[in-house]
Amino acid sequence: ELHIASIQEWEIIFASVLVSPAMALREELTVAGTFLFRWRSYFPLGALVLVVSQMRHVAHGGARYPDSLPWGALCLVVALAGLGVRAYVAGHVPQGTSGRNTRSQICEGLNTDGAYSMVRHPLYLGNFLIWLGVALVPRSAWLLLLVTAAFWIYYERIMYAEEEFLRNKFGERYLFWARTTPAFLPNPRLFRRPSLPFSLRTVLRRECSSWFGVIASFALLETMANSSAHGRLGLGAGWTTLVTICGLTYVALRCVKRRTHWLDVAGR
Repeated sequence: ELHIASIQEWEIIFASVLVSPAMALREELTVAGTFLFRWRSYFPLGALVLVVSQMRHVAHGGARYPDSLPWGALCLVVALAGLGVRAYVAGHVPQGTSGRNTRSQICEGLNTDGAYSMVRHPLYLGNFLIWLGVALVPRSAWLLLLVTAAFWIYYERIMYAEEEFLRNKFGERYLFWARTTPAFLPNPRLFRRPSLPFSLRTVLRRECSSWFGVIASFALLETMANSSAHGRLGLGAGWTTLVTICGLTYVALRCVKRRTHWLDVAGR
């Protein structure tokens, strides 16, 4: 009887140590992820402030400004690759999924083809590539590690909250897809053709702010590099032209989006 009683006591101990905290942590991560989901648009601002603060090193020390131009182009290519991922996702997903909603989770259907056949969170993969490109510009190892760690901690909780929502809404269908699809690093061998054709108008409607934000961010970094190298703020003719074109295009698309239905596509 003493032996049986001791086993029961150990079962209670293990239940209290392992099960209860796990349930509490699950709820805590869901609450934190839901909160961060609402404010996820503001994460780039904090990351950009950190990167801008390090731009003085682009013109001093081992990375002199004239030698940084090829490196800056490479960083821009990485960020554009992230925009390309976001554009591909936005161009194929149906209405009511993968949106920019902030107040609550919205998902009218479970995306399992196209980019979602290779990875469960392709939009956040695109975001990571964008901010990887931005964080690489100052050539600061500690900054790159800090931005990467902050991105991972921040978005891991958002992904957890989203997956809890999908689990509760779609049940076994979601669990089967999640068991066979990586969370963040894509597996191209799993690719399945998207069910909907690519829609450029949907991309222009959904992603115009992302494209302008990236170009504006790199233009800001270029301005700070010029300031550090030459002691004055300013952009070269090429960057000035690019920012002007992107700014005018952004304003035009915003007006078209708000005042017309030209960018609306049925079912998107």
